[in-house]
Amino acid sequence: MRGIWLAAVLVALATCGTASAAIAPKMRYQADGTVLSNTWHGPQLCAIVMLSAPPQCDGLDVIGWDWDAVEHSAQDGVSWGDYHVVGTWDGTRLTLTEPPRPAKPRPDRSGQTDFTTPCPTPAGGWRPVAREKATDRALDAALDRARELPGYAASWVDQAYLDEIDGYDSTDPRDAQRYANDPKRLVLNLQFTGDATARESAIRAVWGGALCLSRAPHSEAELQALQEKATKEIKGVLSARKDGRAGNVLIWVWVVRPELQREVDEKYGKGLVVLHGYLKPVRP
Repeated sequence: MRGIWLAAVLVALATCGTASAAIAPKMRYQADGTVLSNTWHGPQLCAIVMLSAPPQCDGLDVIGWDWDAVEHSAQDGVSWGDYHVVGTWDGTRLTLTEPPRPAKPRPDRSGQTDFTTPCPTPAGGWRPVAREKATDRALDAALDRARELPGYAASWVDQAYLDEIDGYDSTDPRDAQRYANDPKRLVLNLQFTGDATARESAIRAVWGGALCLSRAPHSEAELQALQEKATKEIKGVLSARKDGRAGNVLIWVWVVRPELQREVDEKYGKGLVVLHGYLKPVRP
C-alpha cells in the first residue's frame, strides 16, 4: 500500500507540474518607439526611422494595432506616431497585450562608453607642452598620424579641465562656445595595443597639446573584423558598432535572451560581443 500511495503522489505532482507549465503565461516585452504603416506594410515598430516627409521605416510587425484608437500623424498614405507598446513576441511579430500609450522617450545609454581621460593628471594639471602645435590643424594631423600607427585602437578628446579656468561656467552657452572646442584646453586621448607610450614621439612631432596615451585590449582593425563576422553570423541584427575604448563590439537585436548572450560569449569570447535588445522584458 505504501508503494501504491507514493506512486499516486508522484503521478499527481507530475500532472500538476505539467498543467502549470501548460498555463504558464508568455513572456511580455515592452518598448518606446515609432509605430508606422504605409501602402507597403502594416503597422510596424521601427528600429530605425528615416526622417523623410513622410517618414519611413522597416521594423517589427505589430499585431492588434488600431490607428483609430490612438492619436497619430498621417500623410500620403503613411500613418505614424510614438508609443509605449507591450506585447508578446514570437520571433517575428509583436502581438499587443494592452492598449498602446504615449511614448516616454528616454535616452538609450546601453553601450555608452566613459570618455574621461584614464591617465593620471600631471603635476600642474593638463597643459599644452607646445602651444604653437595645439591648434585645430595639429589636432587633425595627430589623429591622422595615430590611425596610421600599428595597433591603433581609439581616439577621443576630453574637456576634463575646463573647470580649472577662472570664471568658467559650464551652464553658460557663451562659455561653452568660447572654450569647449579650444585645442589648447583639450586632452587628446589615444589608445593602442601593446606599449602605447612607444608612439609618443610620432604623435608629439605634430601635436603639442595635452596628451594621454593608454593601452587597449584590441586594435580598431581587430574589432572591425569581429564586427563584420558577428553581424553576418548572428541572426536578426538591427545595428552594430565597435567600441575601441571598451574593446568590444556592440550589436542590437530585437530581443536578447540569456542563452543567446551565452552562445555569443562561447563563440567569440566573453565580453567581446555585447548584445542589446530593443524590446525589454516586462518584469512582474
